[in-house]
Amino acid sequence: MEGQDDGVAEQSQQHELQSILSCSDRDFLIRNNDDQVKVDNLKGKKVGLYFSASWCGPCQQFTPNLVEVYNELSAKGDFEIVFVSADQDEEAFKGYFSKMPWLAIPFSDSNMRDQLDELFKVMGIPYLVILDENGKVTTEDGVEFIRDYGVDAYPFTQERIKEIKEEEEKVKREQPLKFILASRSRDFVISANGNKVSISELKGKTIGLYFAESSYKKCVKFTPKLVEVYETLKAKGEKFEVVMIPFDDDEESFNQCFEKMPWLSLPYDDKSCVKLARYFEIPTIPVLAIIGPDGRTLQSDVVEAIEEHGTETYPFTPEKFSELEEKDKAKRDAQTLESILVSGDLDFVIGKDGDKVPISDLVGKNILLYFSAHWCPPCRAFTPKLVETYHQIKAKDDAFELIFISSDRDQTSFDEYYSEMPWLALPFEDERKEYLDRIFKVQGIPTLVAIGPTGRTVTTEARKLVMYHGADAYPFTEARLKEIEEAEDEEMANDPTEGDKEDNAEEGTKTKEGYVCDGDVCHKA
Repeated sequence: MEGQDDGVAEQSQQHELQSILSCSDRDFLIRNNDDQVKVDNLKGKKVGLYFSASWCGPCQQFTPNLVEVYNELSAKGDFEIVFVSADQDEEAFKGYFSKMPWLAIPFSDSNMRDQLDELFKVMGIPYLVILDENGKVTTEDGVEFIRDYGVDAYPFTQERIKEIKEEEEKVKREQPLKFILASRSRDFVISANGNKVSISELKGKTIGLYFAESSYKKCVKFTPKLVEVYETLKAKGEKFEVVMIPFDDDEESFNQCFEKMPWLSLPYDDKSCVKLARYFEIPTIPVLAIIGPDGRTLQSDVVEAIEEHGTETYPFTPEKFSELEEKDKAKRDAQTLESILVSGDLDFVIGKDGDKVPISDLVGKNILLYFSAHWCPPCRAFTPKLVETYHQIKAKDDAFELIFISSDRDQTSFDEYYSEMPWLALPFEDERKEYLDRIFKVQGIPTLVAIGPTGRTVTTEARKLVMYHGADAYPFTEARLKEIEEAEDEEMANDPTEGDKEDNAEEGTKTKEGYVCDGDVCHKA
């Protein structure tokens, strides 16, 4: 839980520490060993009031950063932190406070803790208010300052942050690669054998920043492809380098993975990893951001492009991507059922009896590709509607078929779910699924893709059409949708109340699926 309302706690306001941190029967704060420290000892010091709780995930993540900064600054003797707990019982408070080297309001003094919450209008935690030597609020953005700049943000004033940003802008203009990869305490990256490689050695190269976690399933699948591309480009003498931005949970996992990698990396648990994730607005991993030879960002992510085109994506310029887009368009225009469903010896789907059905038997038919899974509630809600629609379409046109493409996690789940379906399927864990996910950009399930008799894609939004129109939407073409719209317009002209009925019907559909994973779609695990 994070965040603060705009204008929280007037920065011009001045507080007398004795009055806001002590009460009539207590003039002290405590340490985690139960030692008492007089509030008067804080006179003349800068003080951070740290509002936090053990149950708060973001607090647990931030507290180690704050501990590190505090330990560096404590030698100065002019800075102190006071923990104001939002824990719900004393045992939780003590367990959390035991990790903190600073002071705290005693847990028993709930009135004082509530008063401080109210005084500083605490709307979210972690929250860090910084008071100067005179008790004046210098910032309510202490958490943000420390996350972004660490100990360099001291004394945590807006003026100091302005100075840092000006310094950063200068480095960003004059040495953009250093701005991206270096920190104030590190001007190098590391190789798999532990050697330090100066960032200056990367100047003039195209750099791929690989945001990854060694054990994460999607990274495990993509990393070998990237290794292949990297080694091919290096063998050709291209000025290309990869720097891994690791997000491993433990150093051993990182080391085991990195020692097999041919490229460079930021050190494990380097604070720049989080900074770079924010800077490049990384939504998920893996991500491969491309920095050009001039140090400027060329592409925010080329993972999908590399999966599709491999080394052809190099040198990752806008011109190259325009060229690839033209190539993709030509490929889409020439798409056939065989081109998307045949891969080497995999030239079949399976029927309900387990028999292999050659793709050649399906050529010339209208095909629906159904991306779905048993574990996905919206899929299970949609499947009965699709079964009904399937039977209705088959009754009027035998030149129609549907193929189930499973995202199930085991054969048993696949078999159980497929037993409810009357159509064809790709075998469980068929390698063609990954390719189909990619070319149809399947980001969530259920997804229903319509393929016309020529093998070209009619629509990737067939699920919505089935939900709204059922079998009437067949064959899901724009021409058919136009006919439906014209018929509905005519109906509305004859019966103005029909539109209200449609709205209610659509709303009912949404209500029926109200328990879904995310809206009415389960995004990929």
